[in-house]
Amino acid sequence: MTEEIALHGYRYSVYNRVARLALHLKDVSYAMVEVDPFSKLDPAYLQLHPFGRVPTLVHGTFSVFETRAITRYIDQAFSGPPLQPVGAKSLARMDQVTGIIDSHGYWPMVRQVFSQRVFSRLEGEPPNEDEIAAGLAASHNVLAVLDGIAEEGLVLDGRDFTLADCHLAPMIDYFVRADEGRDALSSYPNLYRWWERVSTMPVLESTDPKLPDPVS
Repeated sequence: MTEEIALHGYRYSVYNRVARLALHLKDVSYAMVEVDPFSKLDPAYLQLHPFGRVPTLVHGTFSVFETRAITRYIDQAFSGPPLQPVGAKSLARMDQVTGIIDSHGYWPMVRQVFSQRVFSRLEGEPPNEDEIAAGLAASHNVLAVLDGIAEEGLVLDGRDFTLADCHLAPMIDYFVRADEGRDALSSYPNLYRWWERVSTMPVLESTDPKLPDPVS
């Protein structure tokens, strides 16, 4: 008997999309369970994720949260193309990319630049220009480091889609929806070439969160 698979997450969350990318690349059928972490959470969800964040993957009686743990579980638990590279150096770079994004990239690129320039407009709120400027300033160091990793070619080569790509692509996709983010990325040629390649992949379209229209 096949165990049911459900991903509990917020449709506009980049981390939810990271997990969805891994599921789609492994051709795993799953149910999406919408959880808005910005609203009062159902006590049943807090049993799955005591910290009230998203996403959480449930596979039969097994559940796991923290996106890096989820994507590694997906890669190991299901058949399909491997999402982790072979070799100590490539694996280290993959982990480095995900760590850079979590620790240094997500907040300035997504929560400051994207959220203030793009998502605030969707909710009819004025952007905070100081937050956008601070996010852009912090993003440049992140982009420069990732550009060097893309140039090295152990991961982010635009050909072999690994968990590093799963983690980074949703962040860059949101970042470049802001004009300032798109302009900033164009200054880093290796990362820009990587994005040109991966942004056209069907799996990016199939996991697109489809942002709502701006509030007039």
